[in-house]
Amino acid sequence: MEIILKEDVVNLGYKDEIINVKDGYGRNFLIPQGKAIIASASAKKVLAENQKQRAHKVAKIKQDAHDFAAKLEGTTLVIGAKTSSTGTIFGSVSSIQIAEELAKKGFEVDRKMIYLTEPVKEVGNFVAQVRIHKDISVEIPFEVISET
Repeated sequence: MEIILKEDVVNLGYKDEIINVKDGYGRNFLIPQGKAIIASASAKKVLAENQKQRAHKVAKIKQDAHDFAAKLEGTTLVIGAKTSSTGTIFGSVSSIQIAEELAKKGFEVDRKMIYLTEPVKEVGNFVAQVRIHKDISVEIPFEVISET
């Protein structure tokens, strides 16, 4: 079954993509949930017209994301955390603390855009990935130090 996604669906596709899914998944989940519509000829024409009209806006959004990524590129962070005598953190460093440190440096980044590949539970150097746009991401190195 060919459908058009109305919103981003994890591990399936992005908004306004035409994809093939199994009939049951499309009819019983995606369409009733409002996440997709059937890709009929008229729906495809409407989608093409909407994409043509939106192309300028999308280009502007992408350019803004590139500019923000360029500003964010050279940033490094130092995050203080309470630790034991062996260097293990009480709790862990999360995307919330990274977002707060970026805000202190003047970068407003939503914590949901920050991804850590592994939990940060000890002192050391790590890397967080900030996904600004679906095609644009920046790696931010950060160091976790022990607070006294």
